[in-house]
Amino acid sequence: MANPILNDKALNSASKRSGWAAPEPTTAWNPPISDGPRSAWPTDASTAQAMTVSGTASATGVLLVLLLISAYFGWNAVEDSSGTFPPLSLIGILVGFVAVIVSSFKPQLAKFLAPVYAVAEGFFLGAISHAYENVDRYEGVVVQAVGATLGVFAVMLFLYRTQIIKVTDRFRRVVVGATLGLMLFYGLSLLLRLFGVEIGFLNNSSALGIGFSLFAAGLAAFNLALDFDFIDKGAKNRLPKHMEWFAALGLLVTLVWLYLELLRLLSKLRDR
Repeated sequence: MANPILNDKALNSASKRSGWAAPEPTTAWNPPISDGPRSAWPTDASTAQAMTVSGTASATGVLLVLLLISAYFGWNAVEDSSGTFPPLSLIGILVGFVAVIVSSFKPQLAKFLAPVYAVAEGFFLGAISHAYENVDRYEGVVVQAVGATLGVFAVMLFLYRTQIIKVTDRFRRVVVGATLGLMLFYGLSLLLRLFGVEIGFLNNSSALGIGFSLFAAGLAAFNLALDFDFIDKGAKNRLPKHMEWFAALGLLVTLVWLYLELLRLLSKLRDR
């Protein structure tokens, strides 16, 4: 799934709800930055309780640990002999979806709902990963997908930090527009599937199918740049402390989506 919650509206809304002197929307992305040493910067109570990049990284780390622990149980819920997919994992998708939607409207609840998402989605990821691994021709694909996800994350972070990729308004519009379009397409494909209509290239290893998966994985990777940009600007605008969990949740949503797209892409390549 794409990341639907880290956007300009969320940042500006959080700034206003905080009760602090938030910048106007036209200048929200250009806060004044002191050229002096950090020790000379203001250290009032509001600043001490503000969102930081390191705090967001810590929150993301906690969520990843919870996701991995839950994924372990999801993995073990799938039997090697039958490969039966546990129904509980499907409930995990629903619970995770609800947690994200509620957090998008109530970011202050993200501190509680983000761990719920991590546990629910982790169980599903563990189960679906084991289901792939149970297929002989896909043996080892999970390790490859995990490694590819970490690699893409590292590369995108490097490209963002070195400003090789710059998140401009145009870049943001294109990525968000393409993401919404892709999500609508996925929703349509699920609806058609209920009526017995399959969109073949979504799951087959044809050139079109592989090309589509490459596009989806690439789009998920570009969403990481939007996540990094939101975290940076949220910290510069000194958003409330609870926004660290909100931002961490959004980043985890993107990582989960990226992993699933890479898992599908690698499995298609195995079928060639």
